[in-house]
Amino acid sequence: MPDTSDHFLLICSTCTGALTNDDLRGALTGKLPGRFAIRTVACMAGCDRPTTVGFQAVGKAQYLFGDIQTTQDMDALAEFALQYSNSADGWTNATDRPRGLMTKTLSRMPCLGSEVPS
Repeated sequence: MPDTSDHFLLICSTCTGALTNDDLRGALTGKLPGRFAIRTVACMAGCDRPTTVGFQAVGKAQYLFGDIQTTQDMDALAEFALQYSNSADGWTNATDRPRGLMTKTLSRMPCLGSEVPS
C-alpha cells in the first residue's frame, strides 16, 4: 500500500530525555490520524527540553514541543495531531491547544509564503 501521509510527527533521535524515540514511536503509533507518519530526525535544537517533537505539513504552520516525558504528554500530542490535521493552515493559539502542551511549546513557525494571522 502506498504511503499517503501528508502530515508528519517528528521525533528527535538525539534527545536524552525520560523517553526514547522508540518509546514515543511505540506509544503514538495507532493514536494519530491516518494521514500522519512518524519520522525520526536528527537534533531539532530542543536539547535543554528533551524529548522534543515536531509537527509539520505542507502549507501549514510548524510546531516544536519539548519536555515530552509522560503518558499524559503523549495523549496531548495525539489530541494536538487531530486538531492540527483538521486545521486548514495549522495555526493554533496556545489556549486552543491541549492543556498538556501549553507550557511545552518551544516554537510555532508560519508556513512558508504565508502571512502571520493577527
